[in-house]
Amino acid sequence: FFAVAKLRESERGSNIFAKKTCDLLYSGDGHNLPGFMIGRQLCVVSCMLFVARVTSVDMKGEANLFGVPDGVQGLFNTGLLGAVMLTILGSISWQLVASAFPIAFLSNPLTYVLLRLCLLLEGTGICQGAWVLAAIHKKIANFQRDEVYIGTAEERAKQEMGDDSALPHVGTGHLVKLPGFSENAPKSLKDLMRKDDNVKNYLNEVAENMDSA
Repeated sequence: FFAVAKLRESERGSNIFAKKTCDLLYSGDGHNLPGFMIGRQLCVVSCMLFVARVTSVDMKGEANLFGVPDGVQGLFNTGLLGAVMLTILGSISWQLVASAFPIAFLSNPLTYVLLRLCLLLEGTGICQGAWVLAAIHKKIANFQRDEVYIGTAEERAKQEMGDDSALPHVGTGHLVKLPGFSENAPKSLKDLMRKDDNVKNYLNEVAENMDSA
C-alpha cells in the first residue's frame, strides 16, 4: 500500500478491485491508510493469540511429546512455535512478495475484503488511543506529510523532473567505476564539463571503458 501511494492514479492498473482498493485507501485526507495499519495489527495479534492457543500442547501428566526433554516440552506448551510460524508464513513472507508486486496484490479481490475487515476492526475503537499518541508525536516532532516536501505523484509528473541526457553521466545516480575525481573535482572542472562537450564526451568514454572492463 505504501509503494502504490507514491504512484499516479493512471499507474495503479485498470483492474476493478485495484481501483476500488485505492479509492477506499487513499480517499479524503488519507486517514484510511493509517486506519488500515491499526486494524491490520489487531488482526495479526488476534490470529497470533488464536494460533498460539491452538498449537499449544498440554500433556496432562503424560509422557513428553516425541519423548523430548522437559525444557523442550515446556517450549511446546507455550505455543510460541505456532506464533513464529504464523509470523513467517502468514505475515512477513506475504509482505515481502506484496512489496515486490504491489499492483498484482491490489488486483486480488481478497485484498479488498481484508482491507474492509481491517477497517472494520479499527472502527470498533479498541485502539483509538493510538490516534491520540500519534497526534501528540506529530505535534512535538512537527511532522508533515510527504506531499508537503515533494508534492503528489501528479505534481511531480507535471514538473517533468526526469533525467537530463545532456548532462555528463557522472555523479549521484550514475553507478560507474570512475577514478573518484568526478564528484570531488573542483568547481571549475565541473563547469568545464557542462560547457565543453569534448570534456564531457571524454569523461563519458572513460566511464564506459572502465565499466565494461
